[in-house]
Formats: sequence, structure tokens, C-alpha cells
Amino acid sequence: MSANNDQFYAGLPVNEIPLGDLFINDKLFYNVPENWHVIITDIKGSTTAVMDGKHENVNLVATGSIVSALNIAFKADIAVPFFFGGDGATFMVPPSILQNVMQALALHKDNTLRAFELELRTGTIPVKQIYDAGYKLRISKFCSSGNFAIPIVLGNGLSYAEREIKGNDSLTSYQSQTSELDLGGMQCRWDKIPPPEDYEEVLTLLVVALHEQEQPEVFRDVICHIDRIYGNTEERQPISVPKLKLKTTFNQLEKKMRTRISNSKIVEILKHWGTMLITYVYLRTKKGKKYLDKLVEMSDTLVIDGKINTVITGTPNQRKELQEVLSKMEDAGQIYYGFHVSSESVMSCYVRDLEDDHIHFVDGAEGGYTKAAGFIKQKLAR
Repeated sequence: MSANNDQFYAGLPVNEIPLGDLFINDKLFYNVPENWHVIITDIKGSTTAVMDGKHENVNLVATGSIVSALNIAFKADIAVPFFFGGDGATFMVPPSILQNVMQALALHKDNTLRAFELELRTGTIPVKQIYDAGYKLRISKFCSSGNFAIPIVLGNGLSYAEREIKGNDSLTSYQSQTSELDLGGMQCRWDKIPPPEDYEEVLTLLVVALHEQEQPEVFRDVICHIDRIYGNTEERQPISVPKLKLKTTFNQLEKKMRTRISNSKIVEILKHWGTMLITYVYLRTKKGKKYLDKLVEMSDTLVIDGKINTVITGTPNQRKELQEVLSKMEDAGQIYYGFHVSSESVMSCYVRDLEDDHIHFVDGAEGGYTKAAGFIKQKLAR
């Protein structure tokens, strides 16, 4: 592949076949270019922060890292794959924007520490290093409905990158050389969201395949079990328009402002109160209702980054049935899994355009992804 492969991800075909079928069709996956880089952001001590009730701040910081990177990629006309993890994020970027992204994340790290007293780790390693270490990093694009396509990654390359970055301070030593952080489009306007009518709980689920070579078949089986028990992606979608409620309190808005610009000013606060009012009116127009419908469609409730990460809604009986299946797979040495059950989900948003260009990051309330990951860490430690 040529050195100038900035459009690698943009050029990947979008697959609309069932996800289980995609997993086992190796021809639909491509090696990430060797000269690209993996970037990991992660809040150190996120489990403790979540236990201390700071889960909303943790989500905001993770969303901010995605928005800052995507705004740089957008200005360079480069599409990059990214993965929301509740307490952090993962990206893969070409070398042409690596330095700009890392410097922006370094500033985001400084702001986060000052505003929230949370330590954000930001590190990067070359994809070539992942391959040299013997790990796979295969990527595809998947679309289950509408125009919302997500990256699907097979192989343990991103898990290896995460371990390396967390264990090596030299990989997280970038210093900010910019005084401005572009978080334009980041919106955290929605309050906690109860499950749709007739559903009782929100399940945040993580599944890790124990053997890299068995990932495709194992992931296919897990997704097929979820489909069978909970229904298709639309049926298990935790976000529904009737349950959406705008945040209106000053405190919540001020928290967002502290993430966006570390020193909030009264002019900026008034400006965003004005935006809130305009949004309230807009969402009651015909275009606004169309936006809400697309918001549900473009909610990021499934992340496949070498693991299955998903937020779904259902009933306790459905969850117990799924637990029985997953526990059997775990006992057979195929997977480790972790989950968190909550009565609500939380959502943060990246909106460049209210018509067509927006994405919404979903986590279970009370730090669903972070708590689910905690179960897997305990199992791996044993």
C-alpha cells in the first residue's frame, strides 16, 4: 500500500449483511496500513472515579477526546475509525494528522486535570509495531440500518496497543504545543434516558474472546444469541424519542463548559443558554423531529474493537437467559464477559450538522462500560 494512504478507511466498502455473517467472511476485512498509528485515551483510575459518582464527567472527557480528534480529521478531509469506551477512546489515524491529534489530546489532558481532577492518559504506537509483535488488526465497515456505518475490528492488535500504552509512560509523554482545543460540535444536552416503553433495564455488556484465532466464530455465536434473545438492533435499542429529555440546569451546562474551555466566562455561558433555547424550539419543528428520529438510528450502541461492547435494553428474564448462554461459553474456555445493569442509559453527542452529520455515544448509567470492564479485569487477573 502506498505511503500516502490517508483515504484507506474512507475507501473501505460498507457491508450490509448480517453481522454474524460478516465476522466469518475474512475477505471483507482488511489489514490496517503499517504506517498508520493507534491512539488510545484512557482515564487513569476511572473505576474509582465512577464509584465516587463522577461517571458523567468520565463520559464527557472520553467524548471530548473523540471530538477533538475527529475535528482535526474532518478539516484534513480524512475519515478515521474510532471507538468509544465510556472512560476513553481508541482511534486509528494516518501519519499526516498524528502530531496534530496528539497535541490536541495533550491540551485536552491538561484541561481535564485542571477542570475535573481526572488524569487522562493519551498515547500512540505504530500499527507496524503491533504486527511485529505478532498481533492482528483487521478492519471492516458494517451498517445495520440507514446510513450509520461503524468500524468492525478483529484481532487483538488494539488490546496489545492498550497494554503497551498503559504500561509505558514514554508513550504518553506528548506535550501540548497549541493553545486552542477545537471541541466544536460536542453536545451533552440529554438527561439520563430510561428504557423504551415495555422494557425494564439497560444492559452494558463486554465480551472478550480468549483466543485471537477463534474470534470470528465466537463473536458470531455471541451476536446470534443476543439477536435470538433480545431481537434485532432496533428492538434492543436503549434510546427512544419519547424518553429523551433535555438537560436544563446551570450546573450541568457549566460542567460542559469546563470541558469545552477550561475557564468559563459569562458571555460563553449566556451564549450556550441561548443555544439551549434555540434547540428546545428546533426540536419541535418538522426538521427537529426528523433529527430526533435519526438520533436514535445514529446512536453508537455497538462497538467492536477486538471485543464486543454493547448497550442494549430488555427485561431481567432476557438478561438471565443471555447470562446462562455466556456462562456456558465462559466455562468452555471461549470467552470472558462482564456486564452492568442500570435503569437508564446516558448519551453524549457530536453534531457537525443537524441534518446528516451527527453521532451519539451511549453508555449505561453509573459508568456501565467501566463497571463491566472491571469484571473482565478480575477474571483475567485470576
